[in-house]
Amino acid sequence: MIHRPSTPASERDLVTIDSTVAHTSRIYDYLLGGTDNFAIDREVADHAFAAYPGGLDGARHDARANRAFLGRAVRYLAGEAGIRQFLDIGTGIPNADNTHAVARSVAPDARIVYVDNDPIVLAHAHALLDPTAEGRTAYVDGDLRDPQGIIDQAAATLDFRQPVALVLVGLLHVIPDDSDPYGHVADLVEAVAPGSYLVLSHLTSDVQGGDMSVVHGRLDERMRATNPPALRSRDDVARFLDGLDLVEPGVVPAARWRPDEATGADDRPSPLYAAVGRKA
Repeated sequence: MIHRPSTPASERDLVTIDSTVAHTSRIYDYLLGGTDNFAIDREVADHAFAAYPGGLDGARHDARANRAFLGRAVRYLAGEAGIRQFLDIGTGIPNADNTHAVARSVAPDARIVYVDNDPIVLAHAHALLDPTAEGRTAYVDGDLRDPQGIIDQAAATLDFRQPVALVLVGLLHVIPDDSDPYGHVADLVEAVAPGSYLVLSHLTSDVQGGDMSVVHGRLDERMRATNPPALRSRDDVARFLDGLDLVEPGVVPAARWRPDEATGADDRPSPLYAAVGRKA
């Protein structure tokens, strides 16, 4: 079954995409080797990530590591943890290995709600609404800074009386402290049932081999109107999981969270932490 986005078609038709302003989701698509990005996204990424550990190639490596972590975490949750509902916020531009594809490869009856506020992401939503799927997939226009709005829309597809996996992969480092990200994450965790999980990954300033403050500054100067970066230390990242039971191995570089054969050995210093926590 499918559940259509709550945004009326007339409003979706009026959505315009500004190809002169870089956006986080399109930069991420560029790093992953996608084609749903504009010249401005590539220009900003090339300039900013020249100062990243390992340069642009290092940024691309970590973007792939982030995507691989998402896959491992979702497979763990849909398999060993038995989760059948996923609320993926800040999902970015759809890809073949998105949450719905990974979850359904393990549990075909899984239900997934994607949330994003980028028009180019929403323009791709129809590709995820597969009428042949056993589970349900919905795509809603929302923002982490409005957690109640997300919950209200997602409730049309998900049963919040049952455990839900909250997926915040690659999102929180574009939510500055003055937007109260800790409070909004806590509100989402409060809204889900015991036995639910929080999955997150987050860029950090704790890294050698590059100057993340320069990366931060170059992104911020070009993206002040969209999603300026907010790098945090490991301790600050761990705060998002306060009150949750951490799944082993805890808060670690993304490539070191339950690596599999496809991940292989990856000892590269990474500015990307990842973790999964369970609500008791």
